[in-house]
Amino acid sequence: MSIAYRRLDERDLDSFMGLRIRQLREEGATEDVDLRPALLDYYIRHMKDGTFVSWLAVDDDRIVGTSGVSFVGKPPYFGCPSGRMGLLSSMYTDPRYRRRGIATELLRKAVDEARAYGCGTVQITASDMGVKLYDAFGFVHNGNFMQYRL
Repeated sequence: MSIAYRRLDERDLDSFMGLRIRQLREEGATEDVDLRPALLDYYIRHMKDGTFVSWLAVDDDRIVGTSGVSFVGKPPYFGCPSGRMGLLSSMYTDPRYRRRGIATELLRKAVDEARAYGCGTVQITASDMGVKLYDAFGFVHNGNFMQYRL
């Protein structure tokens, strides 16, 4: 196994979206809409303006792991004086490649991207599967996260 790491580009989007949908299914999401058009629109727009970056783990020419970080702004606060935040998403490793350090390397690359962008914090809503990875990396739980669905 020789894993290479590279940034996502538009040629990868079909495979990348397929893995994103696979991830959501594994996490128990119910499919009531075709996400592909919305995902494609999001990734193209935000890759173009630099507010979404993804690193991929590739074995030969096959994507076996993904990461994503979206850059957002909010009013500065004491924990994040820049107001710039990185929101992690698309953290996924093919089950046949798990427990080999791939997710840790992809996470490190995503956090490095957020640091380079000037983010003061990086956040993720972790799946049960991912909590150990983020704990080991140094993420701290924030029990106040709530969501209101529109």
